[in-house]
Amino acid sequence: MPKNLRWSLEHILLTLWVGGMWTTGFVVTPVIFSSVADRMLAGNIAGRLFSILSLVGLVCGGLLVLMRWFTRVLGARDWRLWVLVAMLVVIAVGEFGLAPRMQALKSAAGAAFAPDSVEYGKFALLHRISSSLFLVNSLLGLLLVAVPAQREVFPHGP
Repeated sequence: MPKNLRWSLEHILLTLWVGGMWTTGFVVTPVIFSSVADRMLAGNIAGRLFSILSLVGLVCGGLLVLMRWFTRVLGARDWRLWVLVAMLVVIAVGEFGLAPRMQALKSAAGAAFAPDSVEYGKFALLHRISSSLFLVNSLLGLLLVAVPAQREVFPHGP
């Protein structure tokens, strides 16, 4: 793949993924919660958006990892590859570990899902963990966007 085409494709995938994270997490979700009176409905809408965003991240991140795998000499010094892998792991933990458990808690409680229920307390803990992981991924994405691919973050040594 020509270098210019690879560079353009990397930037498009990164923009779609990281821009989607920032837009969904820091713009759309707060608007949903301030506009929809029913917090359960707002949470369900936001949860669906985050699930779709996770799939976008898995596709974009997977393609970015494959592009780095096939076009660069791999090694411990390829910091961008390690950041991408870390972001994919965070998505997998959130989407396939935390989200199903959160949904199961809401389903099990049904109409009794309220701030004073045991299920709600467990859900709130998982939600805080999920939100923290999202923040970590948002910051890792910022690192990928802010530091050009040609610039090294970690020095090569003496």
